Amino acid sequence: MKKIPLRKCVACGNMLEKDKLFRLVKDIDGVMLDKSYKFQGRGAYVCKNKECLDLALKKKGLNRSLKQAVSDKVFDSLYMELENDR
Repeated sequence: MKKIPLRKCVACGNMLEKDKLFRLVKDIDGVMLDKSYKFQGRGAYVCKNKECLDLALKKKGLNRSLKQAVSDKVFDSLYMELENDR
């Protein structure tokens, strides 16, 4: 049986499997969504639900984890991905 890695959501603090979370990566160009979970760079995870995205935006949890301001365009793309998953 293969071990499934757990990651912590920056908004709610729950430990979940990687595939149940969005991964954002900080690189030279800025912050972007990592759909493959394999990009190099500092990563931060947030749950794939609207409440956690709202909380991460409100408390600036992603900004703190990535040590960089996350633009509104990134949050817009997260909300669009959330709608596409439904």
